[in-house]
Amino acid sequence: MLRTLIVLAVTLLAAKTSFAHEWTPTYPKFEASFVEGIAVTQMNIFNRREDISFYEIDIYDADWNPIPFATRSKIVEVKYLEQKNIEIYIREKDCDDIEYICSRSKILKKDSAQAGINSRICSRLR
Repeated sequence: MLRTLIVLAVTLLAAKTSFAHEWTPTYPKFEASFVEGIAVTQMNIFNRREDISFYEIDIYDADWNPIPFATRSKIVEVKYLEQKNIEIYIREKDCDDIEYICSRSKILKKDSAQAGINSRICSRLR
């Protein structure tokens, strides 16, 4: 009985997370931008979740320490079934330290009872 409940719970969680957002490319590359000493990459986010409209962008090194970067907005509104391209800028000297570029769903406080699963997807540079 307990085993059946565990299998059911895992199945339901897997079904819910299969509707998470998409974050591409999987292995992004930074290139020189129009500003000297600054590199840029393009990321694409596609929202498959009806219950989430905001995503936060983060960049980390191999030990999951945050790395400073710039973008139009670190929290991006992406409506259900909408796709957005995001330009991410970073100092060229930090490019060797970057391991992950991540997007994480943001659950609004007023909606927290409805949206129970927070999703984070990371692209890896190496």
